[in-house]
Amino acid sequence: MNKTALFAICIMLFVSCKQRVDTDAARNEILQTEKAFEKMASEKGTAEAFYFFADQNAVIRRGNDSLIIGKDGIKRYYETNFNPKAKLSWTPDFVGVSDCGTLGYTYGKYTHTITDSTGSVIENRGIFHTVWKKQNNVWRYVWD
Repeated sequence: MNKTALFAICIMLFVSCKQRVDTDAARNEILQTEKAFEKMASEKGTAEAFYFFADQNAVIRRGNDSLIIGKDGIKRYYETNFNPKAKLSWTPDFVGVSDCGTLGYTYGKYTHTITDSTGSVIENRGIFHTVWKKQNNVWRYVWD
């Protein structure tokens, strides 16, 4: 799925809301969820955090534009492709939420840090974008 199609889907979902809610409260909920997500990644590992916060049908895009589909597939991906000694940190620069408060998105900067076998620290930085969906009063990501 290209970025334009994903953007169009997000816009349609945002516009289709019928009930308005306190969007400031929803933005804060998403921000707190992002912080808990990052904390779990630091304390329990990336695979466990990406599994825990994923919607059952979540999709992530990694590597050579590969799509990893589903909560279990995402966990397997991180268990086999992510060095457990690596550290991943991120901070949202922006949190947006639909008028009905059931769909949101974040974007910001991330840092991936690892110490190689010689003791040198290798740091990679980038930009992330996550789409969140509220289900049963819990935010889960559907795209990362």
